[in-house]
Amino acid sequence: MDGIIPLYKERGMTSHDCVNHVRQILHMKKVGHSGTLDPNVDGVLPICVGSATKVVDYLMTHKKVYRGSVTLGFATETEDLDGAEVKRVTMTEPVSDEQIDGIMAGMVGELSQVPPMYSAVKVNGRKLYEYARSGQSVERPVRTVTIKSFKRTSDSQFDAAAGTQRFDFEVTCSKGTYVRTLAVQIGTELGLPAVMSSLTRVESGGFTIDETVSLADLREQVTSDAVEFLYPIDRVLTQYPTIEISDETWAVVKNGVWLLPDEVDTDAPIISLKYQGQIKCLYQRVENRYKPLKMFSTK
Repeated sequence: MDGIIPLYKERGMTSHDCVNHVRQILHMKKVGHSGTLDPNVDGVLPICVGSATKVVDYLMTHKKVYRGSVTLGFATETEDLDGAEVKRVTMTEPVSDEQIDGIMAGMVGELSQVPPMYSAVKVNGRKLYEYARSGQSVERPVRTVTIKSFKRTSDSQFDAAAGTQRFDFEVTCSKGTYVRTLAVQIGTELGLPAVMSSLTRVESGGFTIDETVSLADLREQVTSDAVEFLYPIDRVLTQYPTIEISDETWAVVKNGVWLLPDEVDTDAPIISLKYQGQIKCLYQRVENRYKPLKMFSTK
């Protein structure tokens, strides 16, 4: 079995938990995910099985879309509701939605982020959360991410009794973006502690949440021998021109032979080669020839 399963990851599970469940359901070892989701985040988690594990890197290049909420007035050590509270400022009046919108609009484009201490980013061979759990501090690398869209999607709700303010948002961003850090950055601009109080990934790897299948549904479909949950790798390679190749061309391509532009009738920098209805590989143009970039199957 080869293909991609757009899994709906429930809250309370790690991405690794999901992979293990899929392995058990499908009775397969060759299973991997693209784009880790924190345990308290639900939503789209593309799972690759069989030879489709070779397209994980290409899945990661697709945009990611999240919907969630930010709460102003307190901060936690993990930047979400999983961690212990580390700061609180009782708000006596709400921040205007216009001010929030202005800050969010200013974050669109390339943005520098410092990964949270409670994250899996490695520094000197150790994950940041390992330093955090042992009470150690370490200099964290600054990374640049791209925010394509960042908008408030609800009116703010001010809780005078709690001294907090909450609003919903939607963000479209590149891989490597820590959305909980975006929440903290909004607070910093407002001079207030802030936390990401809810998050759902609604699009990843070219799949939307409407296309996802739960673990329970996956188990049921496998039991009934249905395969509606499985998508071919073609789905995530649509950005490349697809060239149908003949038996003769496939005979040399599967052995890694380079091709001339007139053999594929294109001058695109990267192309996908399809044989008998399946994309077999990607070829990349180097000067006046195409050479193998990624082989998915030689069968």
